[in-house]
Amino acid sequence: MLEKTEIAFRDLISALQVARLYPNWHPQFKKSTDKAYISLKDALAEREALVIGIVGDELAFEKEIFFELSKLARPTILYLKDRGIERIQFLRGVESDELSKFIAFLATPKDEIKQNVQESLPLLGVRNISVGRIKASASADLKERVEGSIDYLGSYEETAGKLIHSFETILKGEELDHLDLRITVNNVMENLLSRYQEFLNLATLKRYDERTFFHALDVSILSMYFASKLGFAKDEVLEIGVAALFHDIGKINISRKIIRKPVGLTEKEFSEIKSHVLEGTKILLQYVDELGILPVVICFEHHLKFDLSGYPKVSFYKKPHIASMIVSICDNYDALSQRRSYKNDYPPKMIYELMIRQRGSTFEPQLIERFFRIIGVWPVGSIVRLSDARIAVVREVNEDDIFFPKVEVIGKLGQKEYVDLRQAKQSCQIEAYLNPLKEGKDYLLYI
Repeated sequence: MLEKTEIAFRDLISALQVARLYPNWHPQFKKSTDKAYISLKDALAEREALVIGIVGDELAFEKEIFFELSKLARPTILYLKDRGIERIQFLRGVESDELSKFIAFLATPKDEIKQNVQESLPLLGVRNISVGRIKASASADLKERVEGSIDYLGSYEETAGKLIHSFETILKGEELDHLDLRITVNNVMENLLSRYQEFLNLATLKRYDERTFFHALDVSILSMYFASKLGFAKDEVLEIGVAALFHDIGKINISRKIIRKPVGLTEKEFSEIKSHVLEGTKILLQYVDELGILPVVICFEHHLKFDLSGYPKVSFYKKPHIASMIVSICDNYDALSQRRSYKNDYPPKMIYELMIRQRGSTFEPQLIERFFRIIGVWPVGSIVRLSDARIAVVREVNEDDIFFPKVEVIGKLGQKEYVDLRQAKQSCQIEAYLNPLKEGKDYLLYI
């Protein structure tokens, strides 16, 4: 019984993830809901009702907690809890049409739902499925068995593990599960759109990893955030995120010694580095049916530069695609932010000065200015020392005055004071950035 229940849980979660990608008339939606219905009816064959519970941040059934499945379903758990759903009950009489309506309704954007979920279901003709919250008294014994809460660093690394598999699949020339890839990137996108501060904090807190893949994931996250703030539609943001993941895939075949070389590259070595653009393009051309053409375009163009003075050299004059210019900005920003064997990580103000200096040559002028109005000179989560010697953490960017964000001052006894430096600029400014791995490490807990 327990095995059937876990299979039903897994298929229901998969169906909801697919529904967040495709409309209810799409064949993928029908395929996933049909599969979930078969599993659900199989689990209901021996009982009148089946109840899925979310206890803490784990999926539970009766007195069992599915720890492994909960790890895989972490984005879905967050999604359901955000809608006030901690308990879903399916009665034996549930019909396929009811399940389809229920899953489609759950996939509806939160701001488009006018009533609470339980009140809406009967109006849709869904009478054998109910939702609600778990009463504390009924779940106290389970709560004692649940360890911790949502860990965004853990979520980042779990996502990395899933996406590494996609990289390896492509490099081996094997068949790619593009639906699973899109679901994973979509989960990242939905988390960052509502909780981007946590993702910004990850850039400060996560380990400094030199592997090409983690850089690609960072660039994908940042590109999706930038594109969403520029007003791109959700499906376009998702396409940019997927494409950005593979912008550097050609580097996988380049010698690790060259990529990590601590001193200047020879002309031959630099030529090999530059070859990653064409090598990656060749690889991605084999996956146009699964991934579309945008990954190919971005891989080929992300080092062209706005004025086409970069590489590879082209014999025509055509500005890079807007998505390529977005990824190029995010690629450069993340590369400058990260510590490497051949360089230290640069402080935020220096990154701004280096990049804005290339406005009109490497970067499209309006796009690079818009990027820093969104990200700020001092990104959210930066630990800084103010001109009056107090230590603060940047909490919000002032888009109309990017050098003067809103900060949270850290008091000696842990007291918190919020200051808008735009209003206080005559008496207080940011004097220095404190590297979180060096002089700022004592203040990491405040991030």
